[in-house]
Amino acid sequence: MTGATTTKVLALTIGEPAGIGPDIAIAAWLKRRELDLPAFYLIGDGAFVMERARTLGVSIETAEASAEEAHGIFADALPVVATGVKATAKPGRPDDSSAQVAIASIRHAVADVIEGRAGAIVTNPIAKSVLYRAGFSHPGHTEFLAQLAAAVGGTVPHPVMMLWSPELAVVPVTIHLPLRDAIAQLTTELIVKTGRIVAADLTARLGIARPRLAISGLNPHAGEDGSLGREDIEIIAPAVATLHNDGIDVRGPLPADTMFHEAARKTYDCAICMYHDQALIPIKTIAFDDGVNVTLGLPFIRTSPDHGTAFDIAGTGRASPSSLIAALRLAARMVAASGA
Repeated sequence: MTGATTTKVLALTIGEPAGIGPDIAIAAWLKRRELDLPAFYLIGDGAFVMERARTLGVSIETAEASAEEAHGIFADALPVVATGVKATAKPGRPDDSSAQVAIASIRHAVADVIEGRAGAIVTNPIAKSVLYRAGFSHPGHTEFLAQLAAAVGGTVPHPVMMLWSPELAVVPVTIHLPLRDAIAQLTTELIVKTGRIVAADLTARLGIARPRLAISGLNPHAGEDGSLGREDIEIIAPAVATLHNDGIDVRGPLPADTMFHEAARKTYDCAICMYHDQALIPIKTIAFDDGVNVTLGLPFIRTSPDHGTAFDIAGTGRASPSSLIAALRLAARMVAASGA
């Protein structure tokens, strides 16, 4: 899906300024014509972006702009929307400005998409440890976005993380938890809530009229009729039944070890898995370079590259923009499908 499919520009956050976010934003813009990318603007400090380009040894044009002006500028210069927060971090070395720069960029992006100036948000990677040291109270990006989204509906939504690629889409029901805690927190209600959000957003934002969901089991062989654990019978199967009664095309619980080969992947649109690694190992094996992190359940569209800040290669020119490019393209596709 290319820039021709949407008339709304995409808001791209700068992420952790000491990381590779600025690098891949610059690299993506340099490929805009070659790859016919959707128009985007970078939210951050224009002088900092130019300094990073000099460090990378590349020649770019930037233009300070508003979101409304960005689409017309994009072909000739990278539009940079200022937040008023100056970035001073060097590549690979976060400093006292890092957290404020990252947070201001996210806040600005959310305001732009809520107020209709942008069609979607694409977020560059943040460094949680840097944010925590600055007093950031949220577990991560997704929870912060959910809190900001409460300004739209008055209540904090239940965000769902989907990892997407053309070959496979996966959703973990429990996410960043130790395995014993993930099992303890797994409930029928949580699986049902997750499945409903996935089905609704696959239709509304990816244009899949009747999404096919495959629900994994928790235990080996989906519990082997209870002989390898009762969770599949007592927790997962009732959730599948409820989703089926909702009219959702759903199957499960399925043995996870046979869900991800090529023939199996053709039978569903999204695999809903019970814990982090059960979902992320297969997609990172299949689509390590071009997987996209998508947050479902928010009142706006958000995608992100599926990698971290990579401090060790920031400013070296070695960071690949492939996942960011995939995130930009998927965001544009979702804008077009949803009419956002």
